[in-house]
Amino acid sequence: MSDRSTDDTSRYEAVGLLTGFFVLSTAAAAYEIAPASVFPVIQASLGIDGSTAGLLVSIMYATAVVTSIPIGIVLDRFSVRRVVFFGAVALSVAGAWGWYAATAGAYLSLLVSRVLGGLAYVIFWNAGANAVGSAVESRHRATAVGVFTASAPVGFALGQFGSPLIEDVAGWPAVFPLYAALCVVGVTIFLLATRRHVPGVDAAAPDRAALRELFTSRAVWIVCVLCFLAYSLYLFVNTWLPSYLVDAFDVSLATSGLLTALFPAIGAVARSSSGVISDRVFGGKRRPVILSSFVVATPAIVAFVFISQLGLVIGAVVVVGFAIQLITGLIFSYIVELVAPTVRTTAVSLLTSIGLLGAFAAPIVAGAIIDWAGYSLAFFVAGGVALMGVLLALRAPEPGGDLQGV
Repeated sequence: MSDRSTDDTSRYEAVGLLTGFFVLSTAAAAYEIAPASVFPVIQASLGIDGSTAGLLVSIMYATAVVTSIPIGIVLDRFSVRRVVFFGAVALSVAGAWGWYAATAGAYLSLLVSRVLGGLAYVIFWNAGANAVGSAVESRHRATAVGVFTASAPVGFALGQFGSPLIEDVAGWPAVFPLYAALCVVGVTIFLLATRRHVPGVDAAAPDRAALRELFTSRAVWIVCVLCFLAYSLYLFVNTWLPSYLVDAFDVSLATSGLLTALFPAIGAVARSSSGVISDRVFGGKRRPVILSSFVVATPAIVAFVFISQLGLVIGAVVVVGFAIQLITGLIFSYIVELVAPTVRTTAVSLLTSIGLLGAFAAPIVAGAIIDWAGYSLAFFVAGGVALMGVLLALRAPEPGGDLQGV
């Protein structure tokens, strides 16, 4: 086979790999957020309160925090194809199980089925973030991973928009199997693209020394904390912006939901373009993108305290949404450039676990602050979190530089 034919084959494999993982992650993200837009119907059907219904979503974040690192170690040691196939089976089972439990009115069984679905999501995310970046040349890694990470807001948008439509036609329990079924398409594309091998994932299994070096690396932990801060801000805005708009501007729930949808929508653009901005504007450097994003986000999120016009709120949502999700789009390629090839998936898993810990905790902490002192203090605290990101980003390492000195 000629070199050109080999290059074309590798390119098709990389595109197929990206497409397969994108669909898998989109399916899992839609499944994850699916209950959120039909919470009132779920509450009435199961006879539960709002916080109990909310646990159907937050349990998936909790699952990710606990299982992400072990799954990363498994992915670094065993066949990625087999683990991803297992994830697709797990999500399919979770969807069918969720439908059966919801139809029977068995809340606890439904909640446990969501744990299984959360396990599948972590597999797709951790495997995809590493494999997609490894399947292309290093100069294209950030772009490819950025496109992959856009699957999360795309899935969220699909789940938020589609669930009420599905509920009208087939009842709310149907949202679980229908979104989960999308993974069949994704895993089929993935398996076809990786018939010969998983492109770029050929490193030997890590030994204890490599794992010890990863977990004691100051550079790695700086990036993980940056991810924690970014995801904290992301979930704070996503969770509390709707009620803020209703309380502060007296808009309807439908209007507040539509305006809040701008946040994940702009995220799809930000995450997809994060690698291009890093590679084209900053010459392949990662730290300036992270730093600039936190610098922009800090005053923008504090501005909510002083804004009195709805049009300006929309502008602030776009600015904050783009800046924060530029970070979450780039940081998963950033982390793998700081570690040895043998522990890249474990590094992504550590980053995922720490980031989603922030996603899990931020809405709870923000809710307590809002109950105690109102939205203004909550936005000021969020601004402080963004400022911490600025200060920490100044200490962040640049891939290929002196990592020991940070």
